[in-house]
Amino acid sequence: MITSIDHIVMTVADPDATIAFYCDVLGMELQSFQPADGSPARRALCFGTQKINLHDAASPYVPHARQPVAGAVDLCFLSEMPIADWQDRFADHGIELEHGPVEKTGATGPLWSVYVRDPDGNLVEISNLMPAGGKSA
Repeated sequence: MITSIDHIVMTVADPDATIAFYCDVLGMELQSFQPADGSPARRALCFGTQKINLHDAASPYVPHARQPVAGAVDLCFLSEMPIADWQDRFADHGIELEHGPVEKTGATGPLWSVYVRDPDGNLVEISNLMPAGGKSA
């Protein structure tokens, strides 16, 4: 049976802009890795024990999704940093909120979330797990 997600793959139009957003704004770390098949080194965005492999839309890595297109992903990330601080961080980077803050339902319970768009237009939800009885700070 399935136990967890090891990684996901995101097709991007401008890898450098994507890396800047996810690393400089969201605090992920860039990792280069060598595929086991000996093909050229690839890049991934890492956080915790998770990673997002990047596929350049101009030359997608094989195999790939049937229709690898940039901007077709909807992601939700959990954060311990309060949503109000995320709002400030996005404002400091000139990133407009798409939606929120708003209550949502996550995989393990209620969330307090804001939504933004990455450089490709992917929808990025940043969420705090809500404590019993109320919103996080």
